[in-house]
Parts: sequence; structure tokens; C-alpha cells
Amino acid sequence: MKKLINAPEAVLDEALAGIAAAHPELRVDAENKVIARAGGTSTGKVALISGGGSGHEPLHGGFVGLGMLDAACPGEVFTSPVPGQMLAAAQAVDGGSGVLFIVKNYTGDVLNFQMAAELAAEKGITVETVLVDDDVAVQDSTWTAGRRGTGATVFVEKIAGALAEKGADLAAVAEMGKRVNAASRSFAVALTACTTPASGKPGFDLPEDEIEVGVGIHGEPGRSREKLRPAKEIVATALDAILADQPLTAGDETIVMVNGFGGTPLIELYVVFNDVSTALADKGVVIARSLVGNYVTSLDMAGVSITVCKADADMLSLWDAPVNTPALHWGA
Repeated sequence: MKKLINAPEAVLDEALAGIAAAHPELRVDAENKVIARAGGTSTGKVALISGGGSGHEPLHGGFVGLGMLDAACPGEVFTSPVPGQMLAAAQAVDGGSGVLFIVKNYTGDVLNFQMAAELAAEKGITVETVLVDDDVAVQDSTWTAGRRGTGATVFVEKIAGALAEKGADLAAVAEMGKRVNAASRSFAVALTACTTPASGKPGFDLPEDEIEVGVGIHGEPGRSREKLRPAKEIVATALDAILADQPLTAGDETIVMVNGFGGTPLIELYVVFNDVSTALADKGVVIARSLVGNYVTSLDMAGVSITVCKADADMLSLWDAPVNTPALHWGA
């Protein structure tokens, strides 16, 4: 294993210290492991909190800031944060209008965020939850009951975050988050396994000429293991799965993200995006907005995920609203 670390057990603490040093616009609570906006939450604004295991950067801490999250709770690598973290975050950023938890559908995350919501209620903080479950590759995978939460988390955080920034109430912000999740589908393919600092070896064996089709963001098994083939054929497999679950017709507008898992060169992601763009254009589907890059990673895994959101006018307007976070920024 070759990694730029000092000790496996110190990775999260030292990374949080690095985030604090690099981003003075953020406030890092090292004791509770909470990343929040340095300026706090405006009185009367709904606060958005998300979190999950580390190793998926920039998710979630990289999306804390104007127009997205008010706080993020990173757990240890690929391990859910604990309820006390989410409670500390809720207490730190509640502006008096309630808190929205954005939770990826993994059993540990779901249970711990649910417990945190109950603890927050005891403290007088109103909490609503949006559960993200956009991955169409498999059902009931490792660590998951139902579909996994993946790339659509970025869409939910951005669009619901923009609505909260405009002053909408908790019910409206939660409903928008649920709408975005319902309109979004994702599918991923891995070319290599990732290596966690604690294990020191790849999470699974994948021969040089094979790919894991439908892989999860922790390296969970997908639908099948198949031979490596040209990018456009991989894209066709992913889009077939996405469109079978969320049909699109000519004229539909979409937000599309081609996301790397941490070990994929950007030039390859643009090759994939070109193939996605061509395939959707052939169906008359419009890519109205797009992201290409590393947004929901899996440490050093090579591979790609494709997320497609069937977007309405409200979603597109909120997508365009100003955002200023370490990983996403425009218009601000």
C-alpha cells in the first residue's frame, strides 16, 4: 500500500485538521468531528446536515457552504458517523427553523441519523429527513436494505440547499429534496478496487481485463463481473439500467453528472460524458446542466458513476442559484 498518510488510525483527525487549515470559511469541531460554516446559520434559515463515512471526498464536507450544507458529519473511513456527531451538528447550526438531514441509504447511516433525530427532538429541534436511494444497479446490497444512495446526494444537497437559502420552510425544503431524489438515478462501474488505509490491500480482486458492473461506493459487489470493453459500451449498459427505471422522452431536460471514484483521470471522464451526451441526444433528451469530475469518490478506486436527474424548471432554477463551497462554486 502506498498512501500519503502518517498512520491509518490518524487519517480522519489529520484530514480534518487539514480542512480547517485550508478553509477558514469553515469551522471544524475536531472533538465532535463536525464541519460547519464558520459564520453559522442565519436566524430563520432551515439548516441542512449530511454525513457518512469518510473516503468519499469531497462528499460531504466539501459541500458545506453557501447554497448547500450548513454542516457535515464525517465518520471513519467507510463507517457511519455516530448519533452524537449529528446531534452536535444540529445544535451547532439550528437557526430556529428546523434541520433537514440528508441521508444516503446505508443501514448504519439510516439508523444513526434516525437516533440523532430523536435526540434532537428531545432538545427541541425539529428534524426532517430525506433518504437518498438513487442507485439502480442492485437491490439490498452489502450494508443496504433497498437501493443504495450515491451520486444523487450531490443533487439533493445543491437543490434543496438553494431553496433553504431562499428562506423556504422545513417542509418545503424536505419536499424538494425528496422530489430531486425521486427524479434521479445512478449506475456505476469499477475498473479497480479501492484500498482502505486500515486494510492496506484492495477490497476485492479484479483481474486486469474485467470490470465490476454496478459497483457500490464502498466497493460492494455489483450486478456482474464482465470483460473490459470500450467506454461507449459501458455507458450504454449504465444508461439502459437508468432509463429502464426512469424513462425519459424526447424534450426532457436533465442534470447529468459523470463522477470519478478518485482514481480515474479526468480525460477519461470526459470521454464518458461525450458518450453519455451522444446517447441521450440520440433519444432527444436534453442535458440542461452537467458536472464532470470527482464528487462522490471511493478513495483510490478507478471507475465511473453516471447520475441522471429528470429536472423540472424549479430544479434547474435552484441548480443555477449561487453556491460557494470548497468543491462546488458558481454565481457567488
